[in-house]
Parts: sequence; C-alpha cells; structure tokens
Amino acid sequence: MSEEHNNAVAAETNNGPAFTVEKIYVKDVSFESPNSPTIFNENVQPDLQLNLNQKVQRLSENAFEVVLGVTLTCKAGDKTAYVAEVEQAGVFGLIGLEPQAIDVLLGTQCPNILFPYVRSMVSDLIQAGGFPPFYLQPINFEGLYAETLRQRQQQADGASLADSEPAGNA
Repeated sequence: MSEEHNNAVAAETNNGPAFTVEKIYVKDVSFESPNSPTIFNENVQPDLQLNLNQKVQRLSENAFEVVLGVTLTCKAGDKTAYVAEVEQAGVFGLIGLEPQAIDVLLGTQCPNILFPYVRSMVSDLIQAGGFPPFYLQPINFEGLYAETLRQRQQQADGASLADSEPAGNA
C-alpha cells in the first residue's frame, strides 16, 4: 500500500479530516502538426488559443478523480501549426470534510497540484514537435472557482463538484 493510502486510513481511523494525493497520472496526450514541415517556413506571428477544462468524478465515498485538461492550438496565418492536448489526472482522498470544504479543494487545490504536470507535458510536446518552447502561465484556480460559484448561484442549482457526474467543466 502507498504511504498516502496509509495516511488516509490513519486519518479515517482517528476521525480527523484528511486530504491526500493518492495517484497522479496522464490520462490522455495528443500532439498534431498537420502542416509540417512547410509550416516551419512560415514567417507570420503565431496565434495561440488556450482551452482549459476540469472534470471531477466521485470514485467512492472518500475518493475523487480530478482531470485537468488543456488544449493549446497554434495557428500561423490560416494554417494550424500545432495542437497540443493534455489531460492530467489525479486521485485524491478527502476524508472527514464538510461538503463545502470538499468542493473548494476539488475546485482549487486539486487543479493547483495537477497544473505543473500539465505545464511540463505541454512544453515538452511542443518542443518535441520542433517548435520553440511554450510555457503556460500560472492560472488562478481560486478565481476560476469563484466564477464557477457565481454561475452556480445564478442558475440556482447549487450543485457541488463532489456531487457532479463524471465530466463537466469547472
């Protein structure tokens, strides 16, 4: 058994709240450069578009899978230079916490833990594709979570990330 699992079991036995990282892994990776090698000769300012999404799935009473997905599309004029897609995932143990605390951790702390892995993978893919390195800038997941809460309240839905079905953007 992993040390994290032992820590989670110990915390559960002691009835104390616990937040553990059980596993971090790549769920899906894709890199496409449909116009290479001719795209390397293009002399235009690249246009980058970033799409970020987060999915949460309850695995058991105290375990959640969080998937942080990033798609980075680079166009040179009207041609696609590359598309890099990464889904970095983690399994997190959340024991003895109130639903609101679980929701906050799933929406902020979990993506903060996954983001450095996503950043590294995207950068490596782009360089391996023959393009200059690209470094994702830090993302304010707390701000994104606050916006998600505001949208939930407007919809009078009140659903939490912990209760969501597999999938859904946060």
